[in-house]
Amino acid sequence: MTADVSHRFGTPKPATAMRIGTPRTAMRLGTPSGFHRLGTGMVPLTGYRPITGFRPMTGSDGVNRPMTAVRGAGYSSQNKVFDPLNQGALSATPPLELPKDESPEEKIRVQERKIMQLVEESCLASNDGHYRQALDKAKEASNKERSLIRMQEQAGLGDNHNMDLTYTVLFTLANQYAANELYTEALNTYQLITKNRMFSNAHRLKINMGNIYYKQGQYHQAIKMYRMALDQVPSSQKNLRIKIMHNIGMVFVRMGQWEEAVASLEYIMNEQASHRAGLHLVLCCIALEDRERMRNAFSLLLSVPLDLEDDEKYSLEQEEQDDKLIATAIRNDDLHIYEKKKRGDAEFCILMAAKLIAPLIENTFSEGYDWCVSSVKSSEYARLAGDLEINKAVMFLKQRQITEAIDTLKAFSNESNIIGSAAINLSFIYFQQKDYENAEKYGQIIKNIDSYNAAGFVNLGACALIKNQLEQAKNYFMNALDLDPSCFEALYNLGLVLKQQGNYEESLECFHKFSGSLSLIPEVIYQIGSIFERTGDGEAASEAYQQLLGLVPADSTVLQKLGELYDGEGDKQQAHHYHVESFRYNPANLSVIDWLGSYYIEMQVVERALVYFEKATLMQPNEPKWHMMVAGCHRRTGNLHKALTLYQDIHKKFPENTECLRFLIRLCSDLGMREAQDYSMELKKLEKSKEVRDRVGSSRPGSRLTSSGLSSRAGSGFSPVPEHVRIGTPIDSGNRSGSLRSLRLHHLHNSAGSTDSGFAQPIVDASYSDPLGPLPARPRTGAGKPVDFEDFGDEQLGDDLLPQ
Repeated sequence: MTADVSHRFGTPKPATAMRIGTPRTAMRLGTPSGFHRLGTGMVPLTGYRPITGFRPMTGSDGVNRPMTAVRGAGYSSQNKVFDPLNQGALSATPPLELPKDESPEEKIRVQERKIMQLVEESCLASNDGHYRQALDKAKEASNKERSLIRMQEQAGLGDNHNMDLTYTVLFTLANQYAANELYTEALNTYQLITKNRMFSNAHRLKINMGNIYYKQGQYHQAIKMYRMALDQVPSSQKNLRIKIMHNIGMVFVRMGQWEEAVASLEYIMNEQASHRAGLHLVLCCIALEDRERMRNAFSLLLSVPLDLEDDEKYSLEQEEQDDKLIATAIRNDDLHIYEKKKRGDAEFCILMAAKLIAPLIENTFSEGYDWCVSSVKSSEYARLAGDLEINKAVMFLKQRQITEAIDTLKAFSNESNIIGSAAINLSFIYFQQKDYENAEKYGQIIKNIDSYNAAGFVNLGACALIKNQLEQAKNYFMNALDLDPSCFEALYNLGLVLKQQGNYEESLECFHKFSGSLSLIPEVIYQIGSIFERTGDGEAASEAYQQLLGLVPADSTVLQKLGELYDGEGDKQQAHHYHVESFRYNPANLSVIDWLGSYYIEMQVVERALVYFEKATLMQPNEPKWHMMVAGCHRRTGNLHKALTLYQDIHKKFPENTECLRFLIRLCSDLGMREAQDYSMELKKLEKSKEVRDRVGSSRPGSRLTSSGLSSRAGSGFSPVPEHVRIGTPIDSGNRSGSLRSLRLHHLHNSAGSTDSGFAQPIVDASYSDPLGPLPARPRTGAGKPVDFEDFGDEQLGDDLLPQ
């Protein structure tokens, strides 16, 4: 007995009993003896080594045998049937298998499962927005359901048909017809369901039918369906009845029957009030222009309970650590999201209703706002009173009553919960008034009150940008973006700062960060095009401006920019096209008029240029440049008498214009008129008078050299009609077309042989070369040779021409 116990509990026996090579029968491994085989999930006995500790056995040939040779009789690690006598091989009987049930009932059940699978697939596809695929699945389910009915009738099981399955299939099919806007088919399917009395709760589908009639504009049919559904819905289903009444009220609103709509909405507000119904009631009362009803409707709206718990439980500033963990866990859960959505909807309805009725319920909108604010303060929505005051200030701004708006916003100095919004608006108002000192002051107030308010940093950055403090403005905008990465105002202004600093790549990255609908803001696309233009990438700039034209096709500035880009690239046809389009939308742009006139002169179509220059004289009648161009156009077309008359009128209006005198001398000489000598004398005196004035002015200490020829009165710096030259300065100094024009003007200025260049020269030469060809032959009457002003070199100036 003692030996058995010791053996059982692992006491080692003598070595002769532990010989591994010749185990006894009672000690064979794997037998049901006390020495159990290891490796089957059992812990080895204490007194024995595990199997992995044995040395491998050797066979008669001396080859080591694998461990798989040591295993229990009849045991296999494979899942096989225990058969030590191998009787399974002697039996030829196949394993037992249940025969397949080919009965009609089984076939019907299989068909029903397939139909329900199609219905589920249709619902999932509709939920994902694949309405066409959902409709196909619903039709397939309907076809299989008809086949199922025929199968049941053939098997004599028609009485056992599943009516719920039929209802589900038809209801799904009708819904998918409606989702695909196949309203006739949807109505037919709904009627097929509602006419069958075996379908319970089919009366609810009349609401769906009413919705379809409403979409089709058949409002009377919609009301009929809603009322039929209302009559059949039991009074216990109060929520459904209220929703049906709300639909009826909305249909009356669409029909313009305000009294009926007010009756429906007042019933809702008395039975089960809601914020949306209250807002709709206020709108209907506004349509009736009934002040008393407006007040009552607003009071009913304020009486709607919010039924939400306090937000303190979501605050992370809790005293207890457990409360902080709970607040962190429930801060973004579904319930909190629902509560925030409900609270936001309530606040929207109240603020919108107050904003609409405030200008109407009293004689002035200020008094109306005061009544709304007092009503809100006496309700559970008292914290919205400050927002109403802000709206009041905004209304003052819209009516250009800036002083009243400022006074209203300054009244919030003692209300810490709303002072931030007031300071932001005050900073904006002062910035628009160019009072940058006060704008910066209130920006600092925002920063001190709430250092996490991105709007305060944006206002401070704007003030710094106006003062040309670019580095400080950059820091402010970057701080705003750190606080609120979605603040697109800070991102846009940061791009402007970087652009002014010359960091075009970084600026371009800022503007490219605008995504979605913000990337289609015209200002953003314009800045991108301007940066490409400054960096010399004309192709990319042109592409950006083309995209901008898709958003603002009537923007004359963008059209002019495109014209200048194509002009710089040498594409005159496209440049002309865009300049003409720019002139069509803005005929008062003198730069475009100048370009078009110069273009037509270069193309030798002077008659077209004359039209544009005449428009310019009407816009700037005191500018001699345009009058000289009109006269030059007449001279080029061969109408010399008309040109002479115009030059004489210009000389009377601008007697100090030396260019006009030169052209008068030339025309009078060509026409053989004696007035050429008079104009020559006058030109000589005028030039000497200017020389004397220049000498007197230069002799004075601190005086600057002046040139009357470059003054706006004389206009000698402008060419009347320069051949082969387009006059005008481009809007962007970085434009390549502007540099080409200045080079060509400089070339004409330096050429002494061309008198049409329009620049003052010491010697008047009446000979010129006209690109339009020689003028028609005229009889020469004796004034053929040009006038030489050297003959007047000894003339003395009169006392009346000397400077005072």
